[in-house]
Amino acid sequence: MSGFKCQNAIVLGLGTSGRAAALLLAREGARVTAIDGSDNEKVRAVRDVLRTESIEVLCGEKNLPDEKFDLAVVSPGIPIEHRWLAELKERGTEILPEFELGWSRLRSRAIAVTGTNGKSTVVKWLAESFREAGFTAEPCGNYGKPVCEIAMAPVQPDWAVIEVSSFQLEVAKDFRADACVLLNLLPNHLDRHPSFEAYAAAKARLFENCRESDFCIVPAGDLTQMKKLSGGIGTWKTFGPTGEFVFRNGAVLQSGRNLAELRGTYFDNDVLGVNASAVIAAFTSLGIGAGYAVTAAKKFIPLPHRMETVAEIHGVKFINDSKATTLSAVVAALKMCGGKARLIAGGILKERPGPDIKEMLAQRTAGVYVIGIASEDLFQAWADICPCQRCETLDWAVKAAFGDAQAGDVILLSPGCASFDQFTGYQQRGEVFRKLVKSLVGN
Repeated sequence: MSGFKCQNAIVLGLGTSGRAAALLLAREGARVTAIDGSDNEKVRAVRDVLRTESIEVLCGEKNLPDEKFDLAVVSPGIPIEHRWLAELKERGTEILPEFELGWSRLRSRAIAVTGTNGKSTVVKWLAESFREAGFTAEPCGNYGKPVCEIAMAPVQPDWAVIEVSSFQLEVAKDFRADACVLLNLLPNHLDRHPSFEAYAAAKARLFENCRESDFCIVPAGDLTQMKKLSGGIGTWKTFGPTGEFVFRNGAVLQSGRNLAELRGTYFDNDVLGVNASAVIAAFTSLGIGAGYAVTAAKKFIPLPHRMETVAEIHGVKFINDSKATTLSAVVAALKMCGGKARLIAGGILKERPGPDIKEMLAQRTAGVYVIGIASEDLFQAWADICPCQRCETLDWAVKAAFGDAQAGDVILLSPGCASFDQFTGYQQRGEVFRKLVKSLVGN
């Protein structure tokens, strides 16, 4: 694909990645049409930018233009079963995700990260670790800039650290990276993928094109499945409790040898420590000293809305984990809290509550306050195992949890759900939580 030059392209979706793809193709001399089913302020702002580059933009359109395209670039928000994709396949159009188009133009080496939880944090840490080692590095993909934007830059980094989602991997074709990392594989996006098996198969596509010189880094328990699903022939490395790379007592070990001392860093806990073992596996496999990753870990500033302590009021600590949109992320958050927490959860469920979350709620919660569309479903699933209150809104839940709390308690916003019933995204949900907590000062 790297040598492929198209003459007539269509870009599906006018988000950040669609904008970057359209600009890249137009600057290569292609005739570009960009289309989005929505017509709102954000889409029109992108339209105005693209039209300055002679790109045809269609907003609020339901039907594709009736012409032949030799390339279609798909934004992550377009599901694989969308009728636009079916129609383009019938026309014989080449279909690619934005990140692969950008990668095909990169001169950088690449490391790709996927998984259910923790991707952005790991991508940020990896990029900062490469910089500590003296390389230039850019986080991109789902976190950071679109890959097409990196590809258009006059000076490209030594390393592109690419966060890749299952949505993007569904339509990937030839993508490969020097190292590919699967952090974890837990139920997620089952509102879009038809089954957990289909979700796992999408993740496995990350490894399909790996060569023997490429490193495939996976949890030990997923090794057999990933090999079978992907058919990849890379050099496989495992991490986790039974893997080659293990996090234990604040350090990452390989065959009993201490490679990375992480005590006192953000990653010094049993949840993030597993991801730390994946990072050290990647760095050492690529021949870069683990010490650079340790240095970066000591300086690491966590991303917003991820186990972020907002305030402590009358001895009650408030933690914002709004980025937690899966129930497995809630399990991880409760583990990281240590003692019992008062959990605020709810929104739009992407999966059905299973036994793991119920066991953790019984062990680690003093109360649960459910909000949003999923509140009734969560109440019915959890009310028999822990104190549970129906709260329609986040405001109501924060006040109820604070009213019940005693000094030493933790009030944890870790919704385990998508946010789009009441918010524009997890970021706005987290910002609202911060403001609500601040409004409690003095009460």
